[in-house]
Amino acid sequence: MDMGKMKMDDQNMNMDGMKMKMDGSPAPRGLKPAENAKFEKGSKIVIESDHMPGMKGAHGTVAGVYDSKLYIVDFMDTATQKEVKNHKYVVDQEIDGQHEVGSKVMIEADHMEGMKGAKGEIVGIVDGPAYMVNFKPTNSNMMATNHKWLSQNDLKAES
Repeated sequence: MDMGKMKMDDQNMNMDGMKMKMDGSPAPRGLKPAENAKFEKGSKIVIESDHMPGMKGAHGTVAGVYDSKLYIVDFMDTATQKEVKNHKYVVDQEIDGQHEVGSKVMIEADHMEGMKGAKGEIVGIVDGPAYMVNFKPTNSNMMATNHKWLSQNDLKAES
């Protein structure tokens, strides 16, 4: 999937046929709020990662921070039948199966169209906490709300 091809509408970012939800749902049930996280809920942040176009350098606010590992997964998009490589991230409650590198899993997350119910494989694990953020992409005037997920290393404090 080429993340460089992106179109926007009122609720989604369309990246090469996959729709990333801009108006995100709440965190999955069962996630516990993280204690002693570097960035607390409400903290003003700048995103340093480039998981998708318009993310790197975007300013935002931490909408939630949870005690979970973050899993990088490869999966077959159920809508397009295209393979998605190195998707960052899903959390414990969003995958069914063993939680270790190389494990075959069923993805329960619905961050993107074609993700929920997809078969995949865990290809990497990042220690938490898991951050859910609200931010304004650098290439759009739309706000992304409850974007899931970013790691602590993906964020820096807004100066």
